[in-house]
Amino acid sequence: MSQCSTRIDGDTATVLLGGEIDLSWSAQVRREVLNALERAPKVAIDLSQVGYIDSSGIAALVEGFQNARGRGQPFELSAISPSVLAVLKLARLDRVFPIRGMEAG
Repeated sequence: MSQCSTRIDGDTATVLLGGEIDLSWSAQVRREVLNALERAPKVAIDLSQVGYIDSSGIAALVEGFQNARGRGQPFELSAISPSVLAVLKLARLDRVFPIRGMEAG
């Protein structure tokens, strides 16, 4: 089952995602990410529980990143599962997104 929720800690909104992020779920992810940008000055996306992400899910993350950059807000991905990291590397987005906790290489 997919999950999507936001936790606020101080000045950071952490969007917790889980399950499979595909076309049927990416609109909810997009809304949650954009709402988080409204709720806190910093946004982190926790991807540790995501087993699969398709291009629509990646697009939701890219849109959030672009919105944050346009507002001057810090935006990062954290705790990325191996399957999501593989997709990000394939699309070379591991070089675009700020990623916390990723080993070099």
